[in-house]
Amino acid sequence: MSIAIDRLLAHMKWANRLTIEHLQSLSDEALKSFAINSDWFVGEIMHHIVDSADYYAYRITGKRCDVSGEKIQELESIKDLEFLKTQAEVIDSALQECAKLDDIQMEFENYAGKLVKRWRSTILSQAIHHATEHRAQIASALEAKGFTPVDLDELDLWAFEIEKN
Repeated sequence: MSIAIDRLLAHMKWANRLTIEHLQSLSDEALKSFAINSDWFVGEIMHHIVDSADYYAYRITGKRCDVSGEKIQELESIKDLEFLKTQAEVIDSALQECAKLDDIQMEFENYAGKLVKRWRSTILSQAIHHATEHRAQIASALEAKGFTPVDLDELDLWAFEIEKN
């Protein structure tokens, strides 16, 4: 068996779900927590993780994920996390499906309007890295404002392996 990215995508999906579940255990005020930049608060970061994942899937497949025809949930209160959790499940599952596709170069215009080529595997790798990076920012923001942070050690690949085996 060759080494594949699908295990890492499964970990990302699991860690994203657990991050949302942790946030659901906190107060509405926790969603406004930030470490340094008040524009980059927990609710915005969590929204960004899911919205970007949808964009990565779009870059690979050419279509947005079907999440009940709804825009990715903006987070105003803890209650909003329930729908975002559903959206994350759909989108992270779509990224897992992308790992079954051939690794070809995709050509598209980036944010600067420049035509770029990216391997599907590069886009999937970025999706994984992106979510990990921002979960760490969420943990820092929560801790900075005195809320119980996401325990990143409980979300690492070792913890995933223990739970899934």
